[in-house]
Amino acid sequence: MLNLNVNGRTRSVDVEPEMPLLWVLRGELNLPGTKYGCGAGLCGACTVHVNGEATRSCAMPVSEAAGKKIVTIEGLSEKGLHRVQKAWIEHEVPQCGYCQSGMMMATAALLAKNPKPTDADIDSGITNLCRCGTYARVRKAIHALAEGNAAIAAKKA
Repeated sequence: MLNLNVNGRTRSVDVEPEMPLLWVLRGELNLPGTKYGCGAGLCGACTVHVNGEATRSCAMPVSEAAGKKIVTIEGLSEKGLHRVQKAWIEHEVPQCGYCQSGMMMATAALLAKNPKPTDADIDSGITNLCRCGTYARVRKAIHALAEGNAAIAAKKA
């Protein structure tokens, strides 16, 4: 039996320790927002936060996640939509939408570390793949979020 902290709740699961975290989230904990894409940690559709870091859950054994804080797209905001989700809607980022939960999780982690990323920061920090090619809209949404961060910081100063 493993204890996991998922979206602020302690959850116990009786699974093999080498089972990928992705399958535990989707199959055992009924959190389907994290998607299966490639199964090799390359595409990023399965991105979640583990201790605040964007992590490819398909490549992480659940035993490595035990004792760490895991956040999925379902737990990104406690009340309503997270500001990244709102920016995705405002800038019409999704096309098919399949990769977008992972893309939003990677974006939230990037902005938590770097509130005003450059294009180069976005390119190196968001390595998720999108078969629909929404990269320009992703970048536009991230820059809009960064401008909002700058405005908030200016008000505090």
